Amino acid sequence: MQMPERHIVAVGGGLFCDGLADFLLALTGGERPRVLYVGTAGAEDPEAALRTYDRFAGKADVRRLEFFPWPPEDLETYTLERDLIWVGGGNTANMLAIWRVHGFDAILRSAWERGVVLAGSSAGGICWFEHGVTDSFGPQLATLDCLGFLGGSLCPHYDDEERRRPVYHGIVRDGFPAGYAAEAGVGLHFVGEELREVVACREGTTAYRVGLEGGDVRETPLPARVLA
Repeated sequence: MQMPERHIVAVGGGLFCDGLADFLLALTGGERPRVLYVGTAGAEDPEAALRTYDRFAGKADVRRLEFFPWPPEDLETYTLERDLIWVGGGNTANMLAIWRVHGFDAILRSAWERGVVLAGSSAGGICWFEHGVTDSFGPQLATLDCLGFLGGSLCPHYDDEERRRPVYHGIVRDGFPAGYAAEAGVGLHFVGEELREVVACREGTTAYRVGLEGGDVRETPLPARVLA
């Protein structure tokens, strides 16, 4: 039996364009994909949910997952019947704590292994990695252990928040796991655990591999395909 391809698209935050929405939907292979929006990191803000509905309007069947006052009775079935799970931005640490209490982290892994496309922006981008750079604890930025579906680390908001680049370089220099940095509206598309391509909403933006080389941090830009 052939195993389904496992897709993750981690976006650097700050921008979500129609081209990116179309790219995500195409990965599902469906004519009208079933999308699940998860806004836990943003405290389930209804305006963010409406923006997501608008982005996929006419192209997909969108539902949202809420954990307050409690999640759906059959959370696993509700999740696994979707084709694409889109995770919004916000407080990553709070989001992961809620997910783990309800076993949603394990459900997401099951979804990924079954071929459900996992994607998200900012908090919804770093959550898939082993580690992330986050403002969950304040503007000073900190490191965070995440779900670990993908190895290494991710730093989002690389061009739209001025402290991200120097902080990421500093902690990598001090021994934090190497990984990737993504600018606003830039998505890292992984198949399995391998990076397949980088996509972008705007010309002139991209993602980077960031790691140590010869005792210093090296930042390598990756070619990005601009989405129409």
